[in-house]
Amino acid sequence: MAASLVRLKVTLDHVEPIVMRRIVVPWRIRLSRLHEVLQAAMGWTNTHLYEFQIRDIGFGLPDQEWGDGPLDARKVSLLSAIQDTGAKSFKYHYDFGDGWTHSIKIERTFPIVALADPMLIEATGRCPPEDVGGPWGYQEFREALADPAHERHAELTEWWGGKDFDPDNAAFADLNRAVENLAAKWARRSRRKN
Repeated sequence: MAASLVRLKVTLDHVEPIVMRRIVVPWRIRLSRLHEVLQAAMGWTNTHLYEFQIRDIGFGLPDQEWGDGPLDARKVSLLSAIQDTGAKSFKYHYDFGDGWTHSIKIERTFPIVALADPMLIEATGRCPPEDVGGPWGYQEFREALADPAHERHAELTEWWGGKDFDPDNAAFADLNRAVENLAAKWARRSRRKN
């Protein structure tokens, strides 16, 4: 299993319409890098804290002031976290203020054939805007943009920069390019180290 890839189904919880991604990553990817792949694949901006919750163990960026915080995601691979816990699915929390929770299911493993770069293979639904107020704020945002009589229509239209927001348009090409650019950046760093 160590020399293999894993396909993950990532679903953003508590939003409609559904926001789902399927990605393929190496089993040995560090959780901190998996976070970066998820940010690119979902369309988030990577401007907030995160934590993986695998069974009852949290992995994220430890805070020196909080001694009992999450384990360091920069030092743990997906493979070791899954082997240690036996989990088949887990949670990914992003932006603790807005409270975005993603359900991640391990769907399948593959042997490494050629490339071992992260890949986005499917995208459904557009990611909510950053700082919209979590799932409930996102619902109100969509309602306000769609209804000129909504009490927050003018405010949220100005905040967003217009009335156009298509929650069904995942913009696969843009998300795929972001994942590919991330993989290329990692490859350049790796070549510089050698």
